[in-house]
Amino acid sequence: MLRLSKLTDYAVVVMVHLESCGGVTTSPSLALETGIPEPTVAKVLKALSGAGLVVSQRGPRGGYRLASDLAQVPVARVIAAIDGPISLTACVDGAVGGCEAQGLCPVRGRWDAVNAAIRTALTHITLADMRPQPRPAAFVPDPRPTARVASEVAE
Repeated sequence: MLRLSKLTDYAVVVMVHLESCGGVTTSPSLALETGIPEPTVAKVLKALSGAGLVVSQRGPRGGYRLASDLAQVPVARVIAAIDGPISLTACVDGAVGGCEAQGLCPVRGRWDAVNAAIRTALTHITLADMRPQPRPAAFVPDPRPTARVASEVAE
């Protein structure tokens, strides 16, 4: 099973939430608003800051803010910031020494195309695509009878 780490999931949540804050926000505030433990938020923000995805500001009005619009940030960049390069297997993209059967492997080099396709897909999905969608208004039927029903009742 291919699965992203919880830290990557949290990083996406934190960045999407930072946009809704509209400015500089502190790590404890983000933790309170997202439900993610504060030490985890701090760890995620440090990694995102190191990757240039968020900007930290010091001082009494300090905290973190997005470095750019969410539409400019591919999901692949967040994954790489938290988990490192996207690779399905140890031998993807010509890595050396990742597998003890490397010399005998019948599928050696074949995973590169699959990995490239996944990387491309994750590059084309931005954090703007990860924003919560507004809930459609609930359907509330009109309590008044329709004209046809009202005329049938009158008969």
